[in-house]
Amino acid sequence: MRDIFMKLKKSKYKFYTNLILVMLLTILNIHLIYSIFLLSGIENILRIIVIVVIILIWLLFAWSAVRMLIKHNKVKYITFLMLIIIYIAISGFVSFNVNKIYSKLSNVSNVYATYSTSLVTDINNPVKSITKIGDAKIGILNDENSVDGFQIPKDIIKNKKLTNEVVYFDSYLLLIEALDKKEVEYIFVPTNYRIMFENVETINEILEKTKIIYTEGKQIARKVSNRGKMIDKPFTMLLMGVDSKAEDISSGTFNGDALMVLTFNPKTLNTTIVSIPRDSYVPITCFNGKRKNKITHAAWYGEDCMIETIENFLDIDIDYYFKINFKGVVKLVDALGGIEVDVPYTFCEQDSKRRWGKNIVYVKKGVQTLNGEQALALSRNRKNNSRICGEGWGIDEVNDFVRGQNQQLVIKGLLNKAKSVKRIDTLYKILDTISNSMETNMQTSEILSFYNIGKDILDKSRAMDLEEILGFQRLYISGYSKYIMDYSAFDNQGMRANLYNFVPYRGSIQDITDAMNINLGKKDKTVIKTLRFSINEPYEEKVIGKGYYNEAAIPLLPSFIGSQEIKAVEYANRNNFKLNINHVTSDNPNHVVGQIIAQRPYADMDINYVKDITIDVVKTLNVTKKPDIIPNCSLEENKEHSLCLLPNFVDKEYSYFKDWLRKYNLSINIIEVPIKEGDADYNNAKVGQIIYQSKASGTSIYDLIGNSLTIKYIELKITENPVDE
Repeated sequence: MRDIFMKLKKSKYKFYTNLILVMLLTILNIHLIYSIFLLSGIENILRIIVIVVIILIWLLFAWSAVRMLIKHNKVKYITFLMLIIIYIAISGFVSFNVNKIYSKLSNVSNVYATYSTSLVTDINNPVKSITKIGDAKIGILNDENSVDGFQIPKDIIKNKKLTNEVVYFDSYLLLIEALDKKEVEYIFVPTNYRIMFENVETINEILEKTKIIYTEGKQIARKVSNRGKMIDKPFTMLLMGVDSKAEDISSGTFNGDALMVLTFNPKTLNTTIVSIPRDSYVPITCFNGKRKNKITHAAWYGEDCMIETIENFLDIDIDYYFKINFKGVVKLVDALGGIEVDVPYTFCEQDSKRRWGKNIVYVKKGVQTLNGEQALALSRNRKNNSRICGEGWGIDEVNDFVRGQNQQLVIKGLLNKAKSVKRIDTLYKILDTISNSMETNMQTSEILSFYNIGKDILDKSRAMDLEEILGFQRLYISGYSKYIMDYSAFDNQGMRANLYNFVPYRGSIQDITDAMNINLGKKDKTVIKTLRFSINEPYEEKVIGKGYYNEAAIPLLPSFIGSQEIKAVEYANRNNFKLNINHVTSDNPNHVVGQIIAQRPYADMDINYVKDITIDVVKTLNVTKKPDIIPNCSLEENKEHSLCLLPNFVDKEYSYFKDWLRKYNLSINIIEVPIKEGDADYNNAKVGQIIYQSKASGTSIYDLIGNSLTIKYIELKITENPVDE
């Protein structure tokens, strides 16, 4: 032992070199083992073996380091140094990349939602700071459950010590209209309000005339999945596409522009997928009384509201959600080098920045490799844009349903291309994109557990299309279109606008729910024991949920305006509504007694949100005829005006003609010819009336200026009073 220490003492250079290398190796191995532990659920036996091997290699290098100090073999020592340095480099590389991948996946699994509220005013308001708003009125949403419509504004008012009068409004529409009407000078709305309301036509123009002067955000804890660490049981996932102008996905409020629900059975690899039209008329769970509305509006209250709404709508539990920004699709597809899609039709669309002109994206029908912009255009397209791009660049049959099917084609293309990724730089590009443009409530360990499913799929997909392996079953929501007044009389909520809605058939939803529950193993599949087949009829695969369901349309409150009172009375009695009748006096000459001229609440409302009905009925008329405003008939631009056409004076009183002449005061040579008693044209029955005019009625007065007009009339008899003698 003494000899060993003496030899070590003589080799100080080697001693410190080996000590540093072994310490560095120890640190890297500990970090590498920690990194391997992070990959929970992935090849557990293999991970244990690798960890044991790492420990053994560390012991081997440590023992070799001591041996190299005792035995002075230069060749062996150089070999030892090269091996340990190479191993340190490999360990560092593996550890660094494993941690980098884990970190990026952790960013996708976000436990917080960021809500942001802005103080908005008219674009012409010179004020640029919240500290300069003075004592102006401020409008906020009257909904305590709204984080960015009520809670954050209240915090801002408190923290900024604002003493302004606060006016509460029952909807964002009323809030924005109040700003436009100058009822308030400032309003608090979600920072991405332009995107949220871009499809609400009634306020779109108003939004263009606004600006933001202050913004504040707040993070709220999300609901994180608690299913466990392994994806080994059937699950349901909600895919939400966000059509945003920014790439950041962290906003708590958004527009649910694309909604897809899929179920996956990891044992059978069967998948069902259904696209939910964003205008679907369904109960929104976070609205008062679960008031029905467009399903996309549930996104205004964040992912939790959207998930609960869909769970209630489809009667299923949503285990996970993935939210992806459509602009992230561009980068994701480009990172993969494009995706192969069989494009169903030729079309054109705006680019990812919503630009036309030289930025138009053109895509032709057929199987092809799409780049990011083209894939996004296919996911967005729901209108025939041939009037912008030229004939042939669009079809009339596109709508939200077609767009949903297109989005499924893009997802299929992404999955097919993702299985071929082999380069580490490509993987990092993909991870960079999804970490910025995608969010989920899955824990990182649950995301990692997809490795086992992915490995199984890759083993089977070497010579097969991914759709064949996963057994994609596309479901379809059937329904009908309806314009419905967005308002509830029970809580005074709604936009008070007649909005387009898609009303799903209850039978279609039930069929879809059954199909999903069968794939989830919650319901037994119905076995068809009979088969009808004809060689003369081509086989058509049945799409579950698609077709006509014989269901009554949703009842809406009719318009009574213009009808007689009895119509409203009969309707109220038939539907058990209380009817309030106000009898009024009208000064409108177009009204008649007994006519309904106003009603409350609005027509076309869902009758489930009608409390009672009030109508105004004309009882009396008090019409005062207003004098006509005569235009300048000497101007050619008024030549065809109805008041600048010569009337028919024949059979009219002579005094009528004289009144007309005084009103017009025209430069026309008027020749008046009185017909006296005894003249050939004299008619005792028409005394005081006009019997002839030289110009036909309807002649333009403009053409008469400078000309003459002859009028003949029967002269009145003048009776002299007798003189008293």
